[in-house]
Amino acid sequence: MEGTDPVNKKLAAALSGGAVLVVAVSGCSSSGGEEGPDPKLVSWAKTVCDAVPGPNAKIRSANAEIAAIATDSNLPPKNAQKTYADAFQDMADGYKALADALDTAGAPPGVDGGAKLQKDAAKNLAGLATSYADLKKKVDGLDTKDQGKFARGLKEVAAQSKEIGKQSDSGTQALKRLEQEDVKKAMAKQPSCKVAASASASAPAPATSG
Repeated sequence: MEGTDPVNKKLAAALSGGAVLVVAVSGCSSSGGEEGPDPKLVSWAKTVCDAVPGPNAKIRSANAEIAAIATDSNLPPKNAQKTYADAFQDMADGYKALADALDTAGAPPGVDGGAKLQKDAAKNLAGLATSYADLKKKVDGLDTKDQGKFARGLKEVAAQSKEIGKQSDSGTQALKRLEQEDVKKAMAKQPSCKVAASASASAPAPATSG
C-alpha cells in the first residue's frame, strides 16, 4: 500500500513558497532618501498596509499547518484531508483579502504607470486565491477510505501545486514592480506593514521533501 508520508513532504515542499508573496506585499524596511513621499501616496500605502496583517497571518498559519502535516506519518487520511482543505481555504481567503485590499486602494497616486502595476498585482493575488480554492475542492473530493487512492490523489494535488508555485513567482514579480521607489518609501512609513514583514521574516521554514 502506498503511504502518504512521502507525498505529504513533497506537497509541503511544493507549497512552501506560499508565504513569499506576503513578504513581497509587506516587505518594507526603511524609507531611505531625505525627502518623504507624497502625502497622498502615504495615505494610499496606509490603506494597503492596514489590510495586510490579517491575511498575512492566515496565510502563514496555513503554510505552517501544511509543513507540520509533512512530519506526521501516522495521520489518518481523513484528518490529513481536513488539514489540507482548511489550509487551502485559508490561503484562498488570505490572498483574496490582499487582492481586495489593492482593489480598494486603487492606483497609487503620482506613480507613473501605477494603475497598471496595481491592477497586475491585484489580478495575480486574485488568481492565487482562485487556485487555492480549486485545490481545496480537489482535496475535498479525495477518497479517504483507501490510503493508496488517497496518496495517489495527493500526488495530483502536489502536481497542481507546482503550477501555483509558478503563479506565486509571477505574483511576487508583479508586487515587486509595484513596490518601487516612492511606493516602497510610503509603505515603509506604515507600522502595519513593518509588523507584517517582521512576522513573515520570522516564520518557521517550511518542510521539504527528502
